[in-house]
Order: sequence, then structure tokens, then C-alpha cells
Amino acid sequence: MKIPRQYQDLGKKLVPGKVLLIYGPRQVGKTTLLKDFLAGTRLKYKLDSGDNIRTQQILGSQDFAILKEYAEGYGLLAIDEAQKIKGIGQGLKILVDQVPGIRIIATGSSSFELAGQVGEPLTGRKLTLNLYPVSLLELSKMHTVLELKEKLHEWLVYGGYPEVMTTKNKHDKARLLEEIFQSYLLKDILELEKVKSSKILLDMLRLLAFQIGKEVSLSEIAQQVGVDYKTVARYLDLFEKSFVIFNLRGFSRNLRKEITSKSKYFFYDNGVRNAIISNFNALELRNDVGMLWENFIFMERLKKRSYKNIFANCYFWRTWDQKEIDLVEERQGKLYGYEIKWSQSKLKAPREWTDAYKDARFEVITKDNFLSFVG
Repeated sequence: MKIPRQYQDLGKKLVPGKVLLIYGPRQVGKTTLLKDFLAGTRLKYKLDSGDNIRTQQILGSQDFAILKEYAEGYGLLAIDEAQKIKGIGQGLKILVDQVPGIRIIATGSSSFELAGQVGEPLTGRKLTLNLYPVSLLELSKMHTVLELKEKLHEWLVYGGYPEVMTTKNKHDKARLLEEIFQSYLLKDILELEKVKSSKILLDMLRLLAFQIGKEVSLSEIAQQVGVDYKTVARYLDLFEKSFVIFNLRGFSRNLRKEITSKSKYFFYDNGVRNAIISNFNALELRNDVGMLWENFIFMERLKKRSYKNIFANCYFWRTWDQKEIDLVEERQGKLYGYEIKWSQSKLKAPREWTDAYKDARFEVITKDNFLSFVG
């Protein structure tokens, strides 16, 4: 079964003299997306990988003569795993500036490595796409509404990595998720940032996995894992940049009753979160269904905003006396509050919210109405 991805026609995104960057976690299908496009393009192309030592030498050389010879005769250069090439941003800048009409696609998994190298060199010379684990937006192209709701329980437990979704056996799904986390996501952090202790990373991630939807105190994490505050902050930043977690900050218009100093953390994929805590039990055997649901809805909404170009600033909202809203989107100067509940609940917006933000909208997202919100 082939899952139709959001960016099926990369040709519409390709612009002569610009680099098309495709970011995303490992194993979400960036290479497959690239190869599928190349198989149908009429452009004469060259496909290389950042794993190739010769490719690293050429694209990292910053030598115009070498780079021009490398690109000669091709209308399109495609570089997979580009984050492994030291100085790749400067090399790509030279190519787009000096080779008229050249088109370039570069994919990268660990965004802190690739983004750090290409951000400044490619200012004004790039278009960035994010590819995530499979979204409900994509699945809605191949499933009916009834089928989507029937498969919801499985996606809450095993997440949306393409190979996991197309694997039938649940034991094999769990094994694949363990492999994705240990051999790809965690390995990237350990290798690229030369972090010495994987135990500290795992301990931190397990703590975060049990606090989805809750405010996280960095000082408390530091105390529990036995490292200093600055180390916790650095590791959390690495997790964010390597597409393991997403940091959601508090919203405030400087009202004294509102909390903004802490963050909430969500995992990019439910399956990876469950692999971290080694729990793939069915929903009826779990006590964390509310967390799984909030994490799932938050990330599916993030994917929809990204794929549909819905530009918004996102926050959570809470007061010192425990009144809260799970997700606040600030779009085009207006506020939209969303409470995410697995069980059927008739909730009203907190009075403190409606008093402070009289024009804000409020909606409760449940398993009955979620498809219009994320699909």
C-alpha cells in the first residue's frame, strides 16, 4: 500500500536559481518522495547522497571550478541526506549563484545540522518544505470518514511513520518503532552533537512522555536526572531540532493572572512516544488515553497548518488558579481557543478567558468532531 504524501508534485515547487529544502524526521519518506519525483521528471538530473564521501568532498569544497564541473550538463541536482555534508549551505549558494538556471533539491533529517548550515548562506535562495509522519490530511485521500474513525485507536498507539502504518502485525509495528527511535532519532543526537550519555537523554524523554499536556519545569527535570539546568535546556533544544518534541509556550497579553514562564512539550509521533515508555497496550488497557489524544490532535493540527499554509502563532493558556485552554491559535489578529477532550464533554470557555479576550472564539475538539479540525 502506497500512502499519497502531501508534496506529490515537487516540480511546482522547483524554481531555477533556488534550492528546495525538504526537512523532516528520519524515516518519514523524504527519500521516497524525492525518488518518486525524479522517476517522473523530464529534467536531466543527478542524484547523490550526503553519505557518499566523494559527494561530501565536492559539495563541501566551496571551490567554484569543482562545483561547476559537478553540475555541468544537468538541469537538476538532488542531494539526499544533505545534512551530512560539512559546509553544504555555502556550496549550494555558489551553485545557484554561478550556474544559471540550475534547480536543486536537498533533503535533511536533523534540522539543527542542516538548518544551521544553510540558513544564512541561502537567505533569499531557498524554499523550505517540512515533511512529517503521515497525516490525517493525507490519509483522508485514501480512506472514508468511517474508516478513519475505525483506525483511530491504532494511530493513537502506533503513530504515523509510513513503514509502521503499512506493517500489519502489531508486534512488528512495535519493533519498527523501537528501531526508529534507537537507531535513527536518538543516534542522530548522539552523533551530531557528540552527546556522551544516552541514559540522560532517555531519562529526560521518559519524563516528558509522562507529562504531555502538562507544564514542564526544567529545574525539576534537572533535579530528577541529575544534571544542571543549562544541560536540560540544551538537550531539550536538541530534541526539538531533531523532530522528537515540539515546544508550546504560554500565551499572555501581560495580564498578571496568566502564566507564561513554562512550556508544554508534545511528541511529533505518538508511536515514538510509546516506544520511549515501552507501552503499546490497546487504549482500553491504558490510563494515558487523554495524553495520547491531546498529543495526536496537537500534532495533526500542526501538520495541517504546515501543509495548508495556515499561518498562526500557537500557545497554551493558563491562569495561576488552574483555568486553562489546551491550544490557542493567533491568526490574522484573532484568537481561537481549543480544548482537546477524548471523552464527550460540554465545556464552556473559562470566564477569565472570555472576560480578557471578548472577541476570541472557543471550541472543544472530541473524537466526534476532530476530522474537520485536523483532516
